[in-house]
Amino acid sequence: MNDTGTPDRAPGTGPPAEAPILRPHETTENGPMTTWTARPETADDIPAVRDILLGAFPTEAEAAIVDALRADPKAWIDGLSMVAAASDGTPAGYALLTRCHVDGAPALALAPCAVLPSAQRAGAGSAAIRAALAAAQAGGENLVLVLGHADYYPRFGFTPASRFGIRAPFDVPDEAMMAMALDDTRPIPAGTIQYPAAFGV
Repeated sequence: MNDTGTPDRAPGTGPPAEAPILRPHETTENGPMTTWTARPETADDIPAVRDILLGAFPTEAEAAIVDALRADPKAWIDGLSMVAAASDGTPAGYALLTRCHVDGAPALALAPCAVLPSAQRAGAGSAAIRAALAAAQAGGENLVLVLGHADYYPRFGFTPASRFGIRAPFDVPDEAMMAMALDDTRPIPAGTIQYPAAFGV
């Protein structure tokens, strides 16, 4: 989310050349961050995930994309749809990694990321993102891509994708299209990102 509380959007949910580049909205400005339990979503979490997405975004587009990704066996990877739950078990943050490709080689797309408005600035989004990246690394994945705010995602290890020779399939500021290698001993493919069909790009 950006400073107005608008969360990061998924590719294809608006005109790419005009879409704002946003960041999840968590800081320690309001005191210590809350402790969150981040875990893969279960079937019981699906309604709560939808509520997070509907609460965080101004339209139903991101919720519809996540529903479409769940139904796409070529995109969906079990264990990489992550929720951050409060102490009472209620999910408040969400981060999703799905299969994409760079010049035909497998990679992961981080999108969407969202936090309930009531839980912003408390670390729920960061917890979900870190857990998703850790699960991806444990599962043998390597390249992760994100379109987002350059002031936020570098804290997780992201750098401009152009440094790897990777580009988006639409016009976007260089600093906003980012990539990260989970294992820097492995080769990184270069070329154009191919997103799952659900993203509409």
